[in-house]
Amino acid sequence: MPAAPALAEAASPAREAPAYWLVKSEPDAFSWQQQVANGTEPWTGVRNAQAASFLRAMRKGDLAFFYHSNVGKEIVGIVSVAREAYPDPTEAVPEGRAPRWVCTDMRAVGPMPRPVTLAAIKAEPALAGIGLIRQSRLSVMPVAPEHWALLCRMGGWEG
Repeated sequence: MPAAPALAEAASPAREAPAYWLVKSEPDAFSWQQQVANGTEPWTGVRNAQAASFLRAMRKGDLAFFYHSNVGKEIVGIVSVAREAYPDPTEAVPEGRAPRWVCTDMRAVGPMPRPVTLAAIKAEPALAGIGLIRQSRLSVMPVAPEHWALLCRMGGWEG
């Protein structure tokens, strides 16, 4: 399965190259424009075990596509991991219990010159195995380097 090697590499603190990710946000809850205005912002509120494990695997300097879900359904920008996983301050933790959920801090890198729509992603045969299509409800997921490069080309990103 393509995601497993990417996750295994991403989970290794000794890896040399950055890993690539996709993070989703509903623009009416937290938009790309808010991310840019805030600069660096905690990526909070992830309440899915698999997505949380991906947050734990992120390392400072990793890059992620910022994807608007629900409204727009498109990659609109790129963020970098500014701080690795730590307890999510939005979780209500009962006394005597350890926090379950984590967040990372994300820093805005730049907008996607041409937003890449979900329709365009689905229409590209080389992206058939991407998590955005296979696990459409997952809010945080790894992106294989070859998918990252292709999506950057589709969006006109040269960063």
